[in-house]
Amino acid sequence: MKLYCLSGHPTLPCNVLKFKSTTIMLDCGLDTTSVLNFLPLPLVHSPRLSKLPSWVSKDGTINLEKRELLDLSTIDVILISNYHCMMALPYITEHTGFTGTVYATEPTLQIGRLLMEELVNFMERVPKAQSATCWKNKEIQRLLPGPLKDAVEVWTWKRSYSMQEVNSALSKVQLVGYSQKVELFGAVQVSPLSSGYSLGSSNWIIQSHHEKVAYVSGSSLLTTHPQPMDQSSLKNSDVLILTGLTQMPTANPDGMLGEFCSNLAMTIRAGGNVLVPCYSSGVIYDLLECLYQFIESANLGTTPFYFISPVANSSLEFSQIFAEWLCHNKQSKVYLPEPPFPHAELIQTNKLKHYPSIHGDFSSEFRQPCVVFTGHPSLRFGDVVHFMELWGKSSLNTIIFTEPDFSYLDALAPYQPLAMKCVYCPIDTRLNFHQVSKLLKEVQPVHVVCPEQYTQPPASQSHRSDLMLELQPPPMPYRRCSVLSLPFRRRYERIHLLPELANSLVPSEVKPGVSVATVSAVMQSKDNKHTLQSVPKPPPAPPSKKRKRVIEEPPEVLAPKPLLSGAVPLEAFLATLHKHGITEVKVEETADGHILHLQAEDTLIQLEEDGTHIVCDNNEPLRTTLRDLVLRFLQKL
Repeated sequence: MKLYCLSGHPTLPCNVLKFKSTTIMLDCGLDTTSVLNFLPLPLVHSPRLSKLPSWVSKDGTINLEKRELLDLSTIDVILISNYHCMMALPYITEHTGFTGTVYATEPTLQIGRLLMEELVNFMERVPKAQSATCWKNKEIQRLLPGPLKDAVEVWTWKRSYSMQEVNSALSKVQLVGYSQKVELFGAVQVSPLSSGYSLGSSNWIIQSHHEKVAYVSGSSLLTTHPQPMDQSSLKNSDVLILTGLTQMPTANPDGMLGEFCSNLAMTIRAGGNVLVPCYSSGVIYDLLECLYQFIESANLGTTPFYFISPVANSSLEFSQIFAEWLCHNKQSKVYLPEPPFPHAELIQTNKLKHYPSIHGDFSSEFRQPCVVFTGHPSLRFGDVVHFMELWGKSSLNTIIFTEPDFSYLDALAPYQPLAMKCVYCPIDTRLNFHQVSKLLKEVQPVHVVCPEQYTQPPASQSHRSDLMLELQPPPMPYRRCSVLSLPFRRRYERIHLLPELANSLVPSEVKPGVSVATVSAVMQSKDNKHTLQSVPKPPPAPPSKKRKRVIEEPPEVLAPKPLLSGAVPLEAFLATLHKHGITEVKVEETADGHILHLQAEDTLIQLEEDGTHIVCDNNEPLRTTLRDLVLRFLQKL
């Protein structure tokens, strides 16, 4: 069993597991942090950005970290754990010769589609007069300013995919439900479990009849909107592959929500606007729910809230219709009937309005002070670029970062000098190191495999041993482009017996509760399933018209020699020898049993735990007699 690591980002994993003749890709996360190296893509002409040096590229490329450790066309299936970890899917299914199947839950597929559609829309609605690619040449790259000149493998950075590629990639997805078992080629079964992180997010169990691998990625034990994490099904795993822990282990999500609300209220009361760069699904549901409870007590009832995204309407609707994927409290509201999320009421009362972009209805209905939720969190593309240009010059306004995927200082760099206030409230509900240590003690896997970043404290906090995994035995770390041979050997295989063969067996009890039978059969293997069937009888010889002659019959299959079980008790055997006239016996004890020297007969008998040997030269009758005496104490099978 081997594990190939294709990503260097622990929360955007992409691993490949080779297990029992199947090749399984575990997630295909897309690292978009490389966009921080580029200028923002404004929706309207920006004099400030256009005056910057023209040699800085506006290519809008994305870092696709998939070095060719193995041929991706050989991948049989791709298992997706959540919608954030499927953003590179079109690059793999459309450009590598992939012919397999992708498995994901319905919310993961639908919300993943929205995020991809939004990304494509952000890129394509800002036409670029020219496209720059020569800078990827090493000789030119070294002349660029940092950090671009220090970026590694820029030739792997790809342009954003198209909507046609998205639709083609998602057509290969097969939907699965929690705890549903899917058989892969008769070799292994895969099954998704609720991970508690986002709508439809999953951990995966990959198992054969005798081995079990658990893949834990992007999980949460906090009580938020998704179904709670299924922990019990992770028990008794031979190998547990762990990834997708929180990027903010020192930031408490509840504390960050409180800080978010207080800074928002403070800005609005002072007459300023609040900008929240965010994804169109996920944390935004919790932010809106928190604000729903906070609005009245903070006297913000008249403040408009705007959600601007090409997929804003679909995102808000999907969150309401995937009731079976929500936590129990939200599921129960559906049967009252009430909408699971309170943002439905905010929309009905016109406190929350959503728009596909800043153009059209928004421009005529827009009023300030207000709160705007929009993308992209990198501040490099999307409607957020317009609001940064619009509000960045006033100290009354505030930008609140809630997504942990990007360095907020790097995100703000192209907009400096900036007068608006900046608040960093990263909300990451994924497992922290304390929670995952407790989880691993409960589920007790034999081996734990994780990114090497989890086996040492962060470089900026090297003294914090609580910000790393400390397990016994220590976890097996992996890094990007590494190949791990997992410490796990298959020992057993399941074989089916045909009924007629099973009926012919005659079991013998070797000890209470244990019976054994010998079998002679032919094994047939097909689609990784093994079957024992009776040995076929040889066909009769065809009659001959020539003169009669003796025709030798083909030899029949010889019956197997009987197997022997049991032990030869020393005292009882000596007594049996004495009855048969063998009285001069010298007994010598050895590490494995006893040696009996029959002095008068010049013969040795070795009685050992796993065998009996009779050494008797040129006296076949005596050897036969001694053999029969030994067989009296053994069972024949």
